[in-house]
Amino acid sequence: MLHFKHGSWLTLVIAMIIATTGCKGTRKDQPGKVPQKAITVGGLVIRPRVLENKIMTTGNVIANEEVELRSEVPGRIVAINFDEGSFVQKGVLLLKIDDRELQAQLKKLQVDEKQAKDDLYRKEKLLELKAVSQEEYDKAFNTHGIVLAEIELLRTQISKTEIYAPFSGQIGLRQVSPGGFVSSSTLVARLQQTDPVKIDFAIPEKYRGKVMKGTRIKFRVEGSDSAFSGSIYAIEPKIDPATRNVSIRAICANPKKNLIPGSFAKVEIVLDNIPDALVIPSEAIIPQMNGEKVFICRNGKAKSMIIDTGIRTEREVEVTRGLQPGDTLIATGLLQLREDAEVKIRFQK
Repeated sequence: MLHFKHGSWLTLVIAMIIATTGCKGTRKDQPGKVPQKAITVGGLVIRPRVLENKIMTTGNVIANEEVELRSEVPGRIVAINFDEGSFVQKGVLLLKIDDRELQAQLKKLQVDEKQAKDDLYRKEKLLELKAVSQEEYDKAFNTHGIVLAEIELLRTQISKTEIYAPFSGQIGLRQVSPGGFVSSSTLVARLQQTDPVKIDFAIPEKYRGKVMKGTRIKFRVEGSDSAFSGSIYAIEPKIDPATRNVSIRAICANPKKNLIPGSFAKVEIVLDNIPDALVIPSEAIIPQMNGEKVFICRNGKAKSMIIDTGIRTEREVEVTRGLQPGDTLIATGLLQLREDAEVKIRFQK
């Protein structure tokens, strides 16, 4: 059994009181939990609006009619009756090839035809008098017919020495000169009809059922700020097995000649209109393993929502399930967010 003197006992009690008081003071001085600061994010209120379901593709502007002018018969050029780059009317004589030799042959055949005709007339009268046989008459008849056929053939050859405009249009640069020799392979010039013009393009096969004759298109061409419109008038009945695309041709009026054949065209086709679509910026969507999600603000906190999407444009996406009109979508600051995080919305214009 321990024994303490009176002074020693008092000292021990005081020391214990000081130690206990010190511990209480230490716990009292510990900092409390600091409230989390709200994250400032960009947001917008989702409202239904009209959405055009459209596809974009590329194509080419081509002339309504185009032909390469070439001579069907060889010969030397004696006349060129057009100016380069000019407009010519259908049926105008454009080029003439020397036909003097053919004309001389035609005159000879015309003389032969007259003699054959006179001989046939005599044989016909003699046959009536039974002065010649039927065989002699038939021979004269056939001779006359052969000469007529040769004349027709020669006139056809002579007609091929003249090149006429097959339709009204603008003629290009000529590739020949007066006095030059041409053959069937020689290009004389190109003739194009540029009002209206055609637009050739192709679309993926999955959209084939969405387009038909009369479907309107919009397009732009390089070097012009104007937008043009036309309508589809022909669709290739076969799908290209190599590209899985369908070839389509549209037509567009071109009275001012603003559209030049060969131009590159960016084509837009509106397939249908959705009157009450919910559309959000594509950057607001967060990909996941099992789909896509977005964050909305509800009661000042971030809430994740799984969504289904539909039509996509360059910057926007249609949401078909997961959001409601009036929801506040969080569009920026997504990297800082987590479920139920306190957020402060800065509404975007």
